[in-house]
Amino acid sequence: MSKMEQIAEKFREADAILIGASNGLSITEGLHLFADNQAFEELFGDFRQKYGLRCILQGMMAQWPVEEEKWAFWARLIHRYCGQYRPTPVMNDLKAIVNHKDYFIVTSNGECHFELCGFAPEKIYEIEGNWLTMQCARPCHDARYPSLELAEKLAAAEQDGRVPPDLLPRCPKCGGPMDICMGAGQYMIPDTQARRRCEKFLEKYRGKKLAVLELGIGWRNQLIKAPLMRLVEQEPNATYVTMNLGEVYITDEIKEKSFGLDGRLDELLPSLREAWENAGTDTAERL
Repeated sequence: MSKMEQIAEKFREADAILIGASNGLSITEGLHLFADNQAFEELFGDFRQKYGLRCILQGMMAQWPVEEEKWAFWARLIHRYCGQYRPTPVMNDLKAIVNHKDYFIVTSNGECHFELCGFAPEKIYEIEGNWLTMQCARPCHDARYPSLELAEKLAAAEQDGRVPPDLLPRCPKCGGPMDICMGAGQYMIPDTQARRRCEKFLEKYRGKKLAVLELGIGWRNQLIKAPLMRLVEQEPNATYVTMNLGEVYITDEIKEKSFGLDGRLDELLPSLREAWENAGTDTAERL
């Protein structure tokens, strides 16, 4: 039995699947926060020339001189990668794999692609916030508000790198400026409800057969990868599968119940989906 067939069998036997995802998955879908590439030049070439920005992440963390430019940046970003987003093959493969299992997703990706391609919002914990939620910049209160409709309106109205002042979002409580609710912001309001749902999921499957699938997370990641490996170490019936290009790391404590796959997610996930579907066919034939 090949490694992929072994993984597929573990997933088929699992009571639930816990997915952890980071930048590697976004990059596979064509969104590279750290790259000074053609896509960045096409979308933000004017800001690159004016302020020396070299990647999306710099724009997300920038101290913009005026709100009109800050929201022009965010409106373009959200319109391009959220408003115009369509499910990609890699996401469709992932959906097919977890389709018949209970699952939960923990991700540091903020572009909401999981939700936008059909994963249940109540089964997603975006640990560093997301682009489709905004909050009071101060913040004067802890409510979070949707931002997609506003971003689309701003993107349509933007001219010369600025949005109209009268369209700028204002806090409904204090009247102050608003920010996108994300980890790069100094005062991000955490999604405590999503965190509690994640905790309840883990409690529900404590001691049971839990398959942990990690997608595109570097070995130094302490936010998702390290906690996932500790979870697998503590859970006697858990299986750990990590997929990443050029960087696969598994601690010695969990190696006996782990699989590491070095490669592109858009090549590995289709192979896992095929093995998963074949395993289902084989099971049906045996019955």
